[in-house]
Formats: sequence, structure tokens, C-alpha cells
Amino acid sequence: MKSALVTGSTGFIASHLIPLLIQQGWKVRAAIRNPTNKLPSKVSTANLGNIDGLTQWEPTLTDMDTVIHLAARTHILHDNTPNPEAEFLKVNVQGTANLVKQSIAAGVKHFIFISSIGAMATLSDHHLTETSPCQPDTPYGRSKLQAEQALIELASQSNMTWTILRPTLVYGSGNPGNMERLIKLINRGIPLPFGLVNNRRSLLYVGNLVNAIATCLTHPNAKNQTFLVSDGQDLSTAELIRKIAYHLERPCHLLPVPPSLLKLAGHLGDTIEQFTQRPLPLNRSTIDRLLGSLVVDSSHIRNTLNWEPPYTVDEGLSKTLR
Repeated sequence: MKSALVTGSTGFIASHLIPLLIQQGWKVRAAIRNPTNKLPSKVSTANLGNIDGLTQWEPTLTDMDTVIHLAARTHILHDNTPNPEAEFLKVNVQGTANLVKQSIAAGVKHFIFISSIGAMATLSDHHLTETSPCQPDTPYGRSKLQAEQALIELASQSNMTWTILRPTLVYGSGNPGNMERLIKLINRGIPLPFGLVNNRRSLLYVGNLVNAIATCLTHPNAKNQTFLVSDGQDLSTAELIRKIAYHLERPCHLLPVPPSLLKLAGHLGDTIEQFTQRPLPLNRSTIDRLLGSLVVDSSHIRNTLNWEPPYTVDEGLSKTLR
């Protein structure tokens, strides 16, 4: 039986991935920080505590063919850690490199690393491809890129192959991020000032992401490849809000506020945060993400693995909001 170790196994993506792996006949071992009842009964667990450069993985990796590394310190909207860069380095870079080294020593054949489009950019006016320059502008993005580089360097000195996936914004049932906050505002019928926003954003439904991961587990052309992954349908912020309202069966209230005024409101939010030392839902970072573009070309994974996302954006949103 094929075997895979999944890290970050109680997180959002793993909650969709693990049932799919079991359905496809994989023996799954879950690395967890704390005892949990969230996982299916067929999954064996290994309690490892926090992940960093000192984590001992050896018993957990015994008899594992593949590692799917989901665990990470993720982007935090209002990070109050004294040195965020150091924390991201400890978990995402040193923790990943340590796991890669011990995976090689344990005879793991293939290592799948779930990185992020943040390893390339947060915003971009140009379509990104795998050959676009990586210019991460957040501690999280920089840590993901460094982790990718560590994986490739270490694996190149061994027989272990690797695959790196850089997903765009992932949405789906159980995701506690920005999409959930937007959905709540729309569901409450709150008017949103994005009627004049004409940006483009690539999204990724979690069902499409886990399908791509499962494809990379078995397709020989996935070895030693980096892939950008998206639904393949790009939307403006206004179009996304309209689609969410439609699937919620709620009225859509989009106000035609000029983007220049929204940017001014973001600067004002930053000023208030500095004086009050309290995070606000509206600041320059939030406005930049809602107004800016980030579009990827995911044709490389489609052509290389003959992969097509099984769900459209409308199907993904419908399942998310059901």
C-alpha cells in the first residue's frame, strides 16, 4: 500500500486532502502538535509538538514513501511578534530543511512541498509564470522561497525527488482567512465600496488544490518540478463579491467609490493604528490587496501533468458557501 506522511494534518487544506488520499487507497500518517479527534479513524498519528530545526522526525518517517509538507507558520494580518522574520525562519525554513534532511535519511522517495504564490509576489500587474523572478515582499513569502531553495539543494544531493506547488489564494469550507471575512460582510448585507475596482485576481478552490496534490503523488512528470496552481478563472474584487452574493442568495451592495479614496482610507487606517496600537480591519495593506492584481498562468501544471481543475470557480464557491 502507498504511504504518505502529512504535516499540518489538522489544518484547512489537510482536512480536504486526507479524505481524498484515503479514498485513493493511501496509507496516511498524520503529524500533529496536540492529540485530536479531528482525523479519520483510518489515519495513524504521530505527536511531534512544534516544528522547527530540532524536531525529531525519525520514527514518524518509518516506512513512508512520500511526505506532503503542509505545516507552516502562515501569514498573520496583525503580527505582534517582536521579530516576525525570525519566527518564519525558524518554522518555515529551518523546520522544512530539517524535515527534508531526515526524510532523505529515512529513504523517503518523494517530497511534496506546499509553498505559496507569496514566494514570488503579493501583487503583480503582470501574469506570473514559473519563470518569473521571485520578489517576495513579506516575511512569510521570503521564508517560503528560502524553504523551496533548501528543499531543492538538499534533495539534489540524494535520490529523493520533489514537487513544489505555489497556490494562489485558497478558499473553501473551513478556511478562516480573508475570504471568510469577506463572505461574512456580504452575508450581513453590508454595502462594500468596491464597485469601481477593476483588478484581476487568481483564486484556487481547495478541492482543486488537493486534486493537484494527488496528481503529483503519482504522475512521473511531477518529479523535480515547481508548479503555479489556480482555478484558471481570474476575477476582479467586484466580480468575486457579485458571485459570492449570488451563491448566498443575498443582495449585492457595491458602492462606486473611487480607488483613490479607498487608498486614502487605508493610509488613515495606518495612522490610527500607530496612535492606538490596535489593529483595524481597514488599513493600507488590506486596501492594497483588495485593489491590486495578482494573476498566475497555471498552464505549466496543466500541460505537464495533463491536469485540469475538477471544479470551476462557481462550483467551488457553491461548495464553500453551502
